[in-house]
Order: sequence, then structure tokens, then C-alpha cells
Amino acid sequence: MRTVIALLLAGGACSRADVYPISGAADGDAGGASDGGGGGGGGDSPVCPAAALSAGDTERKVTVAGATRTYVLHVPSSYDGRKAVPLIVDFHGIGESDASERTSSPYPAVVDREGVIMAFPDGLRGPAGTGWNVGPCCVADVDDVAFARAVVAQVQTIACVDRARVYAVGVLTGGGMAHYVACRAADVFAAAAPAAFDLLQENVNDCTPSRAITVISFRGTAADSRVPYGGGASSLVPGMPITFLGAQATFAAWARIDGCQGSPSVADANGCSSYAGCRDAAEVILCTEQGGHEDPGDATVAWPVLSRHAL
Repeated sequence: MRTVIALLLAGGACSRADVYPISGAADGDAGGASDGGGGGGGGDSPVCPAAALSAGDTERKVTVAGATRTYVLHVPSSYDGRKAVPLIVDFHGIGESDASERTSSPYPAVVDREGVIMAFPDGLRGPAGTGWNVGPCCVADVDDVAFARAVVAQVQTIACVDRARVYAVGVLTGGGMAHYVACRAADVFAAAAPAAFDLLQENVNDCTPSRAITVISFRGTAADSRVPYGGGASSLVPGMPITFLGAQATFAAWARIDGCQGSPSVADANGCSSYAGCRDAAEVILCTEQGGHEDPGDATVAWPVLSRHAL
């Protein structure tokens, strides 16, 4: 996570974003929003803002490439603003929103007690409703990786966030976005936990993260899933056909990308199998739920994995 550095590289200034409570009443100054752009190097000590954020959920705005985007910022009551805490960016599924993902996400119930801050970005509308641009699908002509970077950079200016402990999670196309930022923004995100989505045949060869990155994936085997466990062609979004690698092939692809050695372990009681000997102590894990549908994954399993990795 690279607040000030990212903003300076983008030529922007560290300014406050517009802030609105979910109810719609104004709760902050209407001002300029931080720009998107690349992240800088990790490991810098964060400077905690003098005033701690109040607990609760607020809708915030950030400007990326001249366009105003929104996200819900969730601050737990255990956050005191005096020590750096992790940040989880949680991407919603297709047709959903930042607010609906805040309501349905399993992560706050698990991480709130640790003071972890969460951001829930809002996708733009595509042929099948709100979603994300993950290459050949599912929203065209938008750089959602730049949006994700901008959200992280802005949160760093208003909260005391551990720059080395930013994580991406999501379900369905939000899971696709978690995969996508793991491929393209490993300098910002320390690890990812995608659910109900795979890497895509059309652009898997473009997945070249700047470092080995931990990925724990959650997949269900239900035959009626829109994301078949075995992979294959999909018309999930009209006019944007894609080909899912499948859960096991995605698992193997991440092992190759991260330079893991040997064969995966036998699945444990949670249905999770893992590769060992990956570069930079990264972990590649696939958790399979027999008969499972398009669930957001088990946060009680994902968080211990995510939280032990830092940039």
C-alpha cells in the first residue's frame, strides 16, 4: 500500500475525497479526490492521521482518469487510529453493488475484532449489470486495476493502514477481479482470496505478477453454477464470451506462476489443498466445497492465510 508515493507518481495531491454516509446525508467536505496510478515500494512506515475515523460505513468518492467512482468504507468499532491495521478490498459479484457486498460479505464478522478496515468498490454497468473489467469480460473500456489502486491510495490518506498488508477478495466477477489484481497489482496487494471464478484462457498468459503472490481460491462443484468447476466456454455476459480454465487448472496455473514445486497436498477437512515450495514463501491453495454453489468463500479459512503474508 503506497498512499503518498502513489499519489506523487500520479502527479496528484493528497486531498480528501467526498464522503457521504450510506443514508445519503453529507458527512465530510466536498473536495478533490485522489488520483489513480501505480503504487510505490512497500515497507514504508505509515503516518497515522491525527484524527481517527469514526466507526461505521460511509460511501466515498475517488476520481480515476477523470471519472468519479465510489466505494463503501467500513471502519469497525475496534479501530482506534493509533496503530496500523490491514486493509481488505472486497469486490462484489455481477449485478451487485458496493452496498450489497458490504451486507453479504463474510469478512467483517471475522476481521472486525482485529480493527481491520475494509473497502467495497462499486463496479460499473456492463451487459449483465454492474461488474468488472477482467480482460475479455465483463465491462468494457474501464481500467478497474487503476480504480483498485486509487481506492487503496485514498484509504491510506485517511486511515492508519499497514502498507504491507492489503488484501483482495471477491465473489463471481468480484473473484475474477481478485485474480486480476493479483496478476497486475502484486506491488499493492499482498495476497488474494477469489471465490466462484477462475483465471481465463483468453488472458492467463498475461498474468505476470511482479512477485510471487499468495492466492487462496474457493470453488464449489455444483453442476448448475455459472462458473463450472471443470471450466469451459461461458456466455455469462452477453457479447463477451470467455473460457474458464476451471478450478483445478487455475490452481495449477497459480502454482506455475508462483514457481511452486511438486504436487499439491491431499485436501484437508475444509476441502483445501495446497502447493508447497513456492517462491518467496507464497502459498497457492484451492478450497473445494462439494456441491457448493457461488459462495463468497469461508473467511474463517481465508483470513488466517491472508494475514500471514505481507509485502
